[in-house]
Formats: sequence, structure tokens, C-alpha cells
Amino acid sequence: MRRVAPLPVRDGLGPARVRLRGGAVLVELASRFGEAAAAKVFAGEVVCADGTVVSAGTVLPPGAFVYMYRELRDEVPVPFDMPILYRDDDIVVVDKPHFLATMPRGRHVAQTATVRLRRELGLPELSPAHRLDRLTAGVLVFTARREVRGAYQTMFARGEVRKTYSARAGLDPGLEFPLTVRSRIIKRRGQLQAAEEPGEPNAESVVEHLGGGLYRLTPRTGRTHQLRVHMASLGLPIINDPWYPEVLQVAPDDFSRPLQLLAHRLEFSDPVSGRQRKFVSTRTL
Repeated sequence: MRRVAPLPVRDGLGPARVRLRGGAVLVELASRFGEAAAAKVFAGEVVCADGTVVSAGTVLPPGAFVYMYRELRDEVPVPFDMPILYRDDDIVVVDKPHFLATMPRGRHVAQTATVRLRRELGLPELSPAHRLDRLTAGVLVFTARREVRGAYQTMFARGEVRKTYSARAGLDPGLEFPLTVRSRIIKRRGQLQAAEEPGEPNAESVVEHLGGGLYRLTPRTGRTHQLRVHMASLGLPIINDPWYPEVLQVAPDDFSRPLQLLAHRLEFSDPVSGRQRKFVSTRTL
């Protein structure tokens, strides 16, 4: 069962959860995160999993968790809008722009679709039902309240959503389309790129060429960076991809070359209402 944080969402952000090594909490937080973390203890801004406030004398065993709000670093604003395609009491569907991460991670925290929408719509329980890469634009579904979150996230995790992407890439007259790409894709912690390796395939994509370097991509599985990896493996890397086939350095404030990959359409049977849903991006490549 997923843990419920003992602190509420504040200004679009939930609290950070810290797993402890054990001992005096104040000493550990100060040694790991510096004076700012220690100051939070003295200010009564760090709490245990049961909601009790951590004091200067609190001692907890190894593996225990404490919660506190993180200090935000300066982030480069992503200067693109995020139109709402659909909204009701259960879900919010948006047309995510390129360069905007789905949810807070690493150096992208406030400049994420989740935090932006929580702030703009006043929905602190808003949570993504699935994810799009930061560099990929298009249809993205959020749940609006905690009670329905599991149903939608499970639907995506089980592959019960029909997804269609658009992409632009080069041409290879030696390839015949449509074609199906199957391979084994592994994404290892700490590595930017996902990689193909020998073994039982766990990723499958259908690639159709619509002419002029425009492709329709239909993933039948949902591995990390699957479409980008498969297109690169065909010798047709997606235009402006800074990670495949090679990692290129791009300045954080350079928004001039968006990845030419768009989550164009999503279709599914709504797990709560039973209605057939179809959402289409208004963006073009």
C-alpha cells in the first residue's frame, strides 16, 4: 500500500520523504543536507511518518522515514503553455509542451506539469496517471483526486490504453513499412540512455511511414524511451533527439530544437465511468 504523507501538498509540492540510517535525526539531517535541514528541525518543520514533530532529541531506528518540505532551487522557466483538453471530477487531460517534465524529479521540480497544474487549478491531490518524457509533447492524463488514482494508474500499467505517437525522422528507402520492431530494452539507474541488449524481447513498436519523413508510431509495450530507442535502432533517430543515438549537451535554457515526438492520441475505456475515451493533441510537429 502506498504511504500517505503526513504533511499536505504546499504550493503544488508534496513533502520530501527521507529514509534514515538510524540514530539522532538532527545529527543525520545536518550531516547529509547541511544547516538548512537542521534549521527545519529546530523550526518544527520535520515530522515522522505518524505525524509527530521531530525535535532536537528525536532518535529513530534505521529505515525509518521523516518528511519535510524541500528548498527549491532556481529553475529555468519553460516558456510554453499547456492547454487543458478535458476536465471532470476524476481526470484532467492536458496537451503537454516539449521540455516540461511530467512530475518533480532531479533539477526539475516547480517547472513540471504536475506542480504547474496543482497551482493553477487548485488541486493538491492531482497526480499523473502515466508519464511522458520531458522532451516529448502531447496528451497527458492526470487524476484529480486520490480515490480514483489507483484505477487509472493500473489501467496504464496494464497496457490497456491505446497510444499513437507522431514523429519526424530521416528516410531510408531500403526499409519497407509498416514494420514491427521488437527488442529487449533495459534502463539502468544512473544512466541517461536506455539500451538494447540480447534476450527475450520486452518492447514492441509498430512503425508506419506517412510520407515526407513523418511517422506514426504505436507502442505495444511501455519501456522507458522505447520509441526513441527503436527509431534509432532502425537508423532513423527522431529529429532533435539529444540522447539517441548519442548524448549531446544542450543548455537548460535552449528551447530552440524540440524533439520531434508527439503523443498524438490516447484511447481507453474509463475504469471509473465505463465511458470510451479518446483524446487528441492539438499540436503539430
